[in-house]
Amino acid sequence: MPPLSEAHCRYIGEWTATKLRWGLAVDQTEAEALKVYVEACETTGVRYNPAP
Repeated sequence: MPPLSEAHCRYIGEWTATKLRWGLAVDQTEAEALKVYVEACETTGVRYNPAP
């Protein structure tokens, strides 16, 4: 995570978009961490285009 807490939601959104775009796997530990952050980032949207 970035050192500035103000950047956490943006980072999580971009991380999730990258994972979705490239069809990357998420292990259990990562999924649990993402769920914790997502709860604090309710207004963060995730936009992505699937990779060709």
